[in-house]
Amino acid sequence: ESLVGARVLLTGASAGIGEQMAYHYARFGAALVLTARREAVLQKVMEKCLTLGAKKVFLIPADMSSPSEPQKVVQFAVQKLGGLDYLVLNHIGANHFQMWAGDVEFTRWLMQVNFFSYVALATAALPTLEKNNGSLVVVSSLAGKIATPFTTSYSATKFALDGFFGSLRHELMMQKKNVSVTLCILGLIDTETAMESTRGKVYLSASPAPDAALAIVQGSAARLQEVFYPWWLQQIIYLWVLAPSNEVLQSYYNYSSP
Repeated sequence: ESLVGARVLLTGASAGIGEQMAYHYARFGAALVLTARREAVLQKVMEKCLTLGAKKVFLIPADMSSPSEPQKVVQFAVQKLGGLDYLVLNHIGANHFQMWAGDVEFTRWLMQVNFFSYVALATAALPTLEKNNGSLVVVSSLAGKIATPFTTSYSATKFALDGFFGSLRHELMMQKKNVSVTLCILGLIDTETAMESTRGKVYLSASPAPDAALAIVQGSAARLQEVFYPWWLQQIIYLWVLAPSNEVLQSYYNYSSP
């Protein structure tokens, strides 16, 4: 019920978990601004959202590797919706699921897409979120809690999200500002991109994207500090803190020394 008419800016909405979140928000009757790089694909998502019951839907194509895009996207959303109740940060740059090969420039680019743009979007949206007692929703990963093989640059961006938004949550609480910050910790999800990049490299089962998306939507509506999907990831993280085992972790990855 709290999502009926809620004003939501959703990034990375053209595919995968973002696309599924868009459909869930639509079914709950939210008003949406969708953004991603591919306008033609966004158009199709927008049309489906309208058929599912979204109050209204707008789209704005944007490439988050450009530092000027976050401000433009937030201004567009506030103009079209009259303010924001939810900022859902979900977009991601293509990840090289491989051993570290020394590509520092790729790491800089990925940090811009996966981290700095998140900071810029949140900063631009905070005034309207504070005014509306809104919510910041940050989609992260198990690789932002436990460093895993083949994810050096990706893991760095996700650890950065954990640190920044965890600290921001404390500051908002200390300032008595009623803006919730929900960090969403996801395992391997069966999106097309994730399946292609990990095929033959991991011994793990993927979880369904629609269910992951629903867990994020429901958890952030409940203003939880953290959402874990699948739920047992929380126990995995606790166990890792208490008794880390590199051998056990590495056994889930398919790698033969040259």
